Amino acid sequence: MLRGKATVAAIQPRRTFVLASILSLGQLVVGREARLADAMARGELHNKNEDYKAKQEQEQEARLQSLRNTRPSAPRYEGHVPLWWHEKALLFGISGLRSFFHPENGINIVQLGEATAVPCFLESLRRTMLSDVTGRRILREQPNISEPDLDMDKLAQLPTNTLGHTFYRWLRKEGVTPDTRAPVTYIDDPVHAYIFKRYRQCHDFYHAITGLPIIIEGEIAVKALEAANIGVPMAALGALLAPLRLRPRQRERLRNVYLPWAIETGLSAKPLINVYWEELLEHDVDQLRAELGIRVPPDLRLLRQEQLQRHRSFKMKYESFEK
Repeated sequence: MLRGKATVAAIQPRRTFVLASILSLGQLVVGREARLADAMARGELHNKNEDYKAKQEQEQEARLQSLRNTRPSAPRYEGHVPLWWHEKALLFGISGLRSFFHPENGINIVQLGEATAVPCFLESLRRTMLSDVTGRRILREQPNISEPDLDMDKLAQLPTNTLGHTFYRWLRKEGVTPDTRAPVTYIDDPVHAYIFKRYRQCHDFYHAITGLPIIIEGEIAVKALEAANIGVPMAALGALLAPLRLRPRQRERLRNVYLPWAIETGLSAKPLINVYWEELLEHDVDQLRAELGIRVPPDLRLLRQEQLQRHRSFKMKYESFEK
């Protein structure tokens, strides 16, 4: 009996050793096959000459060419995605509906802006820039507006009455940054693409110099200003259609105060697309407003708060009168 138990005890370690050996051998074989497959994919086995690398490059170029053949033209600048006319129409329809029902989604606004940036508008804007000394220089130098380019730490140290500090203070108050502006994608002409990029990047300066916040009413007012001043189609659509989704008090404020201000200021001010904002950061902001012909509208947040307090006060008096 003891002998039988000893035999079983001796067999069990051997079985464990055999199973472990088989498992290790299997892992070795599978691992070796995987490494061989990776090496073959990299051309390190059987194809150690330059022909294999050239073949890989040819195959990659063929795939890229196949993708290019599905587009109406080759990309003309970094990030450019050429679209067929029916794709542009579809982009306009879908982004327009999404912008109306979900204006809080910036992607919808970005796509609608490019879908409505027709060549005749962009060419008109180009002529406006070419007719001005500063505008021509902007087109030639093609500056970029971003936090590193502007040096936000330096702006924070400027006197409070300068454009730079006003811009810095507005960005921090609203919790936004110029770095969030999306690159241009669907505009075909490279010069037109830069002009639209410039307009898009200068949008925050329009907010800062007018003091309008990024709440929906402030955005509509700035869009109306852009439409009147430089004729941006998407801005005109936004100023006309976006108020339809607002509450009556919001529409009343826009109708009575901010839309008349935006149209009057936009038509009388100098073309804002020709302003080299980066070179004016140390200028007195009030003097700059006077030079550009921009009149500051009433403080939107303060006006909203005052009207809300009056409404609540009237409501309380009405309820107490009923009692």
